[in-house]
Amino acid sequence: MTKILAFSGSLRKSSYNQSIVAAAADGATHAGAKVTVVHLKDFLAPLFNEDLEVEQGMPATAQAFKDLLLTHDGFLIASPEYNSSYSAALKNAIDWASRGAEGEAPLAAFRGKTALLMGASPGALGGLRGLVNLRMLLGNLGVHVHPTQHAFNKVHTLIDEQGLVSDEKARIKCHDLGAQLVHFTSAIKG
Repeated sequence: MTKILAFSGSLRKSSYNQSIVAAAADGATHAGAKVTVVHLKDFLAPLFNEDLEVEQGMPATAQAFKDLLLTHDGFLIASPEYNSSYSAALKNAIDWASRGAEGEAPLAAFRGKTALLMGASPGALGGLRGLVNLRMLLGNLGVHVHPTQHAFNKVHTLIDEQGLVSDEKARIKCHDLGAQLVHFTSAIKG
């Protein structure tokens, strides 16, 4: 069974990006995948620093996130856009997870995995500019990034007070994106 890890690059409690990735996770589940949805805020680690790594090793929170990446075949990622890029929290989590343990293949948490990218913003572009940079980063780490991505603009009009995607068209699109990742991941895995 295909295993998908779903998370956003946002730390905000009422994150729009967490809402859309949760809806996409529902689509991946309906497509037959085993899906784990997590909040990046539960895996906060100090800014990556090789001196800190040498002195103290990988922080437990960073290791826990890396372990999740290692045990899943693909990633549903919804990223907010901060100054035309993805969040520093997402970059830091990726930097820590890219560190190799003794006897581990380089970039084991990423190489050969799949990802599908989404973004959400109250603005007109929906976070689209940040996805370009994230796609490049993941590709450089050996992730097969699905060619389809989607930016949900004016997202505040698509989500209800409980943080659920209430707009039917947006919910269907999220479900479709989740299903696309499952089919893509199954094809890559063979």
